[in-house]
Amino acid sequence: MQWHKIVVAICLVLILLSLDQTARATDDRRAQEIVERVARLYSSKSSVATLQMQISGEDGTRDLSMKIWTQGENALVRIVRPERDAGTAILKTGNDIWYYLPKSNRTIKTPGSTTMTSWMGSDFTIDDLVNGSSLIRDYSITTSFKGMRDGVAVYEYFLEPRPGAAVVWGAIVMRIRQADSMPVYQLYYDEDRKLVRELTFSKYKTMGGRLIPARVVMKAIDKPDQLTAIEYKDVVFDAPISEETFSLPNLPKR
Repeated sequence: MQWHKIVVAICLVLILLSLDQTARATDDRRAQEIVERVARLYSSKSSVATLQMQISGEDGTRDLSMKIWTQGENALVRIVRPERDAGTAILKTGNDIWYYLPKSNRTIKTPGSTTMTSWMGSDFTIDDLVNGSSLIRDYSITTSFKGMRDGVAVYEYFLEPRPGAAVVWGAIVMRIRQADSMPVYQLYYDEDRKLVRELTFSKYKTMGGRLIPARVVMKAIDKPDQLTAIEYKDVVFDAPISEETFSLPNLPKR
């Protein structure tokens, strides 16, 4: 009889462990779906976006007007204003990235190591602008918190690099609203798990038939007096875009 009770107890423990693992697997799949949706907020089969970037620091502020085209793994970012920077562009096709400098009329293929460098002196990197990395591919994602923060129901996800993934960040933390899957912020940590930068989202608006954060702000933790804000002025999703848009001959065009 005693052995029977022990066997029953062991079975119950195994069932509970199995249920817990199943719940965790389901939760993690849900986390991956939400993170992937957030990562693709500003893109679709194709997209054309007009935006304003303002770089603020000790030396004052600087404004850039830009246009971004995306289609699949291809992306083109081109500065429209001010005139002195107009025409400067980044082209991404597959894993290749080119940088066009209108003042010297030069097209430079960008080494992978430079995609994490600053874009035009801002707090955004080239990788940020052309989505060179894949969160789902490069990071394992787990739910670290589910509940209320500042009176809002949110999910918080912890992203850790997968073994062998060629990534810069040692960890990323994402906070996302439960009601509409809108991101609130992303925190980026280095390999020593030291907070390096913070990306915040606000001004949620419907553009191109889709709810998106129209304002995003990037701030480097070691530069408390500097930040870069991006305001989306217009976004069109699934717009027809010709293949030549993402070609090298098209780079010098304005």
